Amino acid sequence: MLPKAVTGYLEAYREEHVAKLKELLRFPSVANSRAQDCRRCAEWLAGHLEALGLTARMVEGGGPPNVLAEARIDDDAPTLLAYGHYDVQPPEPLEQWLTDPFEPVVADGYLYARGADDDKGQLFAHLMAIEAWQRAGGGLPVNLKVFLEGEEEIGSPHLEPFLSARTEELSADAAVISDSEFFADGTPSITYSLRGLAYVELTLRGPSADIHSGSHGGAVTNPINALTKLVGAMHDAGGRVTIDGFYDDVADLSDEERGEWAALPFDESAYAASVGVDVLGGGESGFGVLERRWGRPTLDCNGIVGGYGGEGSKTIIPAAATAKISMRLVPDQRPERIVAGFKRFVADHTPAGTVAEVKVHAEARPVMLARQSPAMDAGRAAFEEAFGRRPAMIRCGASVPVTELIQRLLGLDAVLMGFGLPDDNLHSPNERFRLDHLYRGAVASAAFMNNLRAMARRQ
Repeated sequence: MLPKAVTGYLEAYREEHVAKLKELLRFPSVANSRAQDCRRCAEWLAGHLEALGLTARMVEGGGPPNVLAEARIDDDAPTLLAYGHYDVQPPEPLEQWLTDPFEPVVADGYLYARGADDDKGQLFAHLMAIEAWQRAGGGLPVNLKVFLEGEEEIGSPHLEPFLSARTEELSADAAVISDSEFFADGTPSITYSLRGLAYVELTLRGPSADIHSGSHGGAVTNPINALTKLVGAMHDAGGRVTIDGFYDDVADLSDEERGEWAALPFDESAYAASVGVDVLGGGESGFGVLERRWGRPTLDCNGIVGGYGGEGSKTIIPAAATAKISMRLVPDQRPERIVAGFKRFVADHTPAGTVAEVKVHAEARPVMLARQSPAMDAGRAAFEEAFGRRPAMIRCGASVPVTELIQRLLGLDAVLMGFGLPDDNLHSPNERFRLDHLYRGAVASAAFMNNLRAMARRQ
């Protein structure tokens, strides 16, 4: 259990911590368009970490600067690496926000702002825990390394070389990432698996320029018609992806996992309503909703463009059409194999009269973390202490690329301790973070450090 001085400090300084988090949220740190604001945000974080007694610095990595900080207390103590990201999604569409996205507002027990949950609020919970240990708990119970990234929301394009060059500097005994969420309100959760990603852009080119659909229709292949037919052929009638070899490496779920998922408080009708549809569909037949979201790979067209999109009519056969396609991957699939299969499928199905081009925009491997380890045990106990119940063990259909890199490059299975809620409007207008989760997240972080130290002493 945490010392009462630590929990008492977090309780006593709730208002001060919210005020400080508001300062952090006021930085419009959008990585792909606000470089100076990202730099100012990184400077603020480095200064805040220094004020908490850590040695901190900004480190250039090819994009917005990263922030690294460290505190070493004892050679015999375990070392914890804590990761977060300070960049945020663009706030648009601004007209759908009820308040200024970069002027935080507290209402109904929530803090509203862009980044309130993803990920500034969640990373700030760890900074609160550090502060409580340093100022009321007699000092940190573990050696601590903090890594705050500045371009997670644009796919972390410089992250792998950055980590590869600093494997010794960032070495640790355990890692924690708080960039995820509860399964449901009242159900704290630890995520142990993430889907990977292969993101491609497929373009079909036809005539050298847009041409008259009356004069040439029926004689020249229309790239939009051809592209929609090609994308449609990527699934069969049962929702199964038809790319050869797509399912070859898919790892089956265990009976234990199926039993755990069946016990989760999941209502299909409520889930459908939460995403604004009347009926669920679109996945593989023969699998439940959670298994389709977490344990099965998918292929989705994310956008399609071509031809004329202005007001009124324009009778043309367009010169080209493009589709953006994401493929979410599960253990043990590899993005490079999936991309190779996709390219073969396109080559075999490209209609006569068109030329296909495939660009690969992103590849991320799926992640499967150890469900049983000292760090995972420390995380479970920390959640129980902070939120009053053992956490559910869940998967996530999205990707958090740093998790796989920490696993592959640093040899660590990170503990994914998320404090957000499914209705916190991540990446959407009116993003929010429950203030009680900010406080309890800080308690969980402080308890996690305490548990790591206690387990090391018992070994």
